[in-house]
Amino acid sequence: MQWVDQEGRMNTKSIRVLVVDDSALARKIITSSLAPFADIEIVGTATDPYVARDKILELSPDVVTLDIEMPRMDGITFLKVIMKHRPMPVIIISSITQAGSAKAIEALEAGAVDVMEKPGGSYSAPANGTRLADKIRAAASARLTRSGETTLFTRQPAQAGGNGMTRPRLFSARKIILLGASTGGTEALKTVLVSLRGDLPGICIVQHIPAYFSKAFADRLNQLCQMEVREAGHGDIVQPGLALVAPGGRHLVLKWRENHYVVELSEGPPVHHQRPSVDIMFDSAVKAGAGPHAVAALLTGMGADGAAGLLSLREAGAVTAAQNEESCVVFGMPREAIKLGAAQHVLALSRIGPFLEQAEVKQ
Repeated sequence: MQWVDQEGRMNTKSIRVLVVDDSALARKIITSSLAPFADIEIVGTATDPYVARDKILELSPDVVTLDIEMPRMDGITFLKVIMKHRPMPVIIISSITQAGSAKAIEALEAGAVDVMEKPGGSYSAPANGTRLADKIRAAASARLTRSGETTLFTRQPAQAGGNGMTRPRLFSARKIILLGASTGGTEALKTVLVSLRGDLPGICIVQHIPAYFSKAFADRLNQLCQMEVREAGHGDIVQPGLALVAPGGRHLVLKWRENHYVVELSEGPPVHHQRPSVDIMFDSAVKAGAGPHAVAALLTGMGADGAAGLLSLREAGAVTAAQNEESCVVFGMPREAIKLGAAQHVLALSRIGPFLEQAEVKQ
């Protein structure tokens, strides 16, 4: 099987993976679930970060899968060491407890490329092996950021979580902002959202992220942003000053009801192997009549999800943008959107926030 590198070239060289986990069962499950994929080679396993350090030096893996809770040194501390001294793509394998999910989000902030739930009783080797293989391929093509890099934007505590003194301005209920992202998107979305005023039209977001981790992601954004950010619930109303994040494992569908947009959550089939799917959200916005009133942007991510939906939005009158290659962790989804002519603007990540604030759409 072939995989696509950061430049969009087909690569036939196998991706060398080091599995780091103190659980023998987890190491066995991860290794066996990746065995069917000829383009992925498990070059070694490690029981803790000290063993992993030596094996990284010895084996030079392309990608590391990393547990968080381990003896002698926790995974986040080790991740920071990796990103400082020998940056490489790291996928976090974490428990889906509340604490585990919060630590996984912290790991993404520290430089991890992606996150996946830790193998357990409900872990399906074929299905989850395919998902992990896709994440490994995306990680292998990722453009890494500098160690310890933080967002350029900070907020005073009184303004965070939608609790600032600025009252939302009045907007037509038809106006809406739509954002989609995948690999590298948690940090890209954070960069965009913390730069925004708290008095913008309602925002709906699809980030490819596993179930349970999406709430921790939304909660973290809520601590940092002027607007309120929360995981979307079935029946939520889209309103100014509020950003709704699609829950992992469920599609976010927009409907127009009387005088506002309403969120419906669906467990329908995955699209582009993803649930939630950016295309599902974008297409539902078109069907809900949002086209000429919408501003939409497609950010970093592997694959093609969101490209066709962004084109549909543009054709329906929306103002659209895609993140440029230079600022993407993985230039997959934006590339596909640009190829289709779906993006009116191709922008660096630092310009996406101003674009969302300044774009003029129909009231």
